[in-house]
Amino acid sequence: MDDIKHLRNIGIIAHIDAGKTTTTERILFHTGKIHKMGEVHDGTAVMDWMEQEQERGITITSAVTSCQWGENNINIIDTPGHVDFTVEVERSLKVLDGTLVVFCAVGGVQPQTETVWRQSDHYEVPKIALINKQDRIGADFFKVIIDMHKKLGANATPIQIPIGKEENFKGLIDLVECKAYMFDESGDMEKAIEKEIPEDMKDITSHWRHNLVEKLADVDDEVEELYLNDQGIYPEQLKKFIRRATNKNLLVPVMCASALKNKGMRFVLDAICDYLPSPEDVKPPKAVNPDTGKEVDIIPKIGEPLCAYSYKVMTDPFVGTLTFSRIYAGEIKAGETVFNSTTGKKERVSKIVRMHADQREMVQSAGPGQIVGLVGMKNTSTGHTLCDEKHLMRLDRIKYPDPVISMSIEPETRVDQDKLGTALGKLVAEDPSFKVNFNEETGQTLIHGMGELHLEIIIDRLKREFKVGAKVGSPQVAYRETIKQDTKATGKFVQQSGGRGQYGHVEFEMGPSEPGEGIVFEEKIKGGSVPREYFKAIEKGVNSAAKTGELAGYPVTDVKVVLYDGSYHEVDSSEMAFSNAARLGFKDGLRKGKSVLLEPIMKLEVTTPDEYLGDVIGDMNMRRIKVEHIEQKATTKIITGAAPLAQMFGYATALRSLTQGRATYTMEPSFYKEAPKDLVEKLITV
Repeated sequence: MDDIKHLRNIGIIAHIDAGKTTTTERILFHTGKIHKMGEVHDGTAVMDWMEQEQERGITITSAVTSCQWGENNINIIDTPGHVDFTVEVERSLKVLDGTLVVFCAVGGVQPQTETVWRQSDHYEVPKIALINKQDRIGADFFKVIIDMHKKLGANATPIQIPIGKEENFKGLIDLVECKAYMFDESGDMEKAIEKEIPEDMKDITSHWRHNLVEKLADVDDEVEELYLNDQGIYPEQLKKFIRRATNKNLLVPVMCASALKNKGMRFVLDAICDYLPSPEDVKPPKAVNPDTGKEVDIIPKIGEPLCAYSYKVMTDPFVGTLTFSRIYAGEIKAGETVFNSTTGKKERVSKIVRMHADQREMVQSAGPGQIVGLVGMKNTSTGHTLCDEKHLMRLDRIKYPDPVISMSIEPETRVDQDKLGTALGKLVAEDPSFKVNFNEETGQTLIHGMGELHLEIIIDRLKREFKVGAKVGSPQVAYRETIKQDTKATGKFVQQSGGRGQYGHVEFEMGPSEPGEGIVFEEKIKGGSVPREYFKAIEKGVNSAAKTGELAGYPVTDVKVVLYDGSYHEVDSSEMAFSNAARLGFKDGLRKGKSVLLEPIMKLEVTTPDEYLGDVIGDMNMRRIKVEHIEQKATTKIITGAAPLAQMFGYATALRSLTQGRATYTMEPSFYKEAPKDLVEKLITV
């Protein structure tokens, strides 16, 4: 069993194309895990093992691996940078103890960097930062640090500074040790030669080391005392203080490198081990007893009651279903039975595997801090807690964002019919941001996802992995409906048919709730006009009615419903009668409250060479995109705006043709907004 003190569970997160996967490949090479470095651009990166990843040069699924650096064992999750797969980042951060955030020295803080940074803050995961691509034209280490302060509110503090920039990036200065290292031109890290700090960099080195001590003094009383008394701080002390501040999320140490050219990567490994926490350094997650609701202590030791969290399920062609789990306390052994406190069922763990991308290594047991794949779990899904049946505990589940895009899907042949249902079921189990439902009115099966690319990959996987032929319709936008004003509504369900009748009567106050709240139900009944036993049935009726709106049949969201009055019949009232009355009341409220259609608005960022700015802006205006900000960066313009999703299908092709393939864009869901009248009329008449 690995010593928990020497274990690091880290994620590598960043905006798309900042160099996450290349950084992981170099780490694996230097730790001896692989003997030949693969490249993302030619499809040979070990961590991008899916065919779709190799073809597109992007990461789609979070891949797990482990390696050894000195006495430390490092578990690494390489996560996607594309916004369509942000759920992979979310669930990885839930089980990680620390993260390495990779920035592009040219692009700085990009939109998806902000998203993953916010996710990481939400889970209170300590971070160290790597400003990559120092050898690229336009690279500016210090500008990225300013960007981090401004856009992320991060206490980003260099622990290294580069020697030279762009094609002259030839070394770095370690501010902790006050030493300079010059890179061998071949990129062989064994030949990073320690040298005297160059004369012309002594002042800037002194400035940034002083800055490091000052930043630590601001957040650590012990450093402040040494600083105020003008006492020297030795490198080993400084490392201890940096680690302490980083683990408390008070400081983000920043490094510099060129992962592609293999310059600076050994120091990144040292920083991961020196500054990121071990499982015993971080606060255990909150767990409650599902029977009593009381909080339960998680103690990260073998011999303590088991607590493990299943953060991902994957279909493996060799071993069947693999359930990726983080063990927080106790131990899991191959062949033993564990208890799933989310489903209330026992599960037998037939095998335990450690993963290296898509390669497997069988182990007999796994203890606190380990991230492993469990084989043989039949009823365990993403977000489930595994524990000891005698010591029940359950961890919080992740709340995933709602899909923003959908399309119809049908099997190509009768043989594909059954296979399609089975394959879609497996994909839904793997990916909580992917949804499938059957529309009874149209007789169509609909698949829902986070973007065009997300659904494109799903269709591709159906054909390649599951060998299912499928035909798909064109993408559809996930519109929503809501109401604009406060109103009162009545729902009365009365039915007489000779014998016992049905009677339910409710009075609602309805109005808009806060954006993102969904349907909020409250009861404020006075005097028992509606018995308490029917409240759940009424809430169920409201939620059922909210699935289809009054305008164009889209789901209703962001509405507050308050049950304030009603009446009942001693004999004829029933849960069914009140559920139906609630449905009628909710529909009445939608009509009276001036129901409106909402469309999803995306946060868009386009990076284009200066000469195409006019054409790009002109196209944006035609697409109803509201331009919010234009920023100059070197010879390019960065345009940010709010884009209606309905206008963005095929945008990648249009942008390429407008700019001869030189512009790039990123897009992520932002908010819902009232749709324009002409669009509403068009959708109502469809």
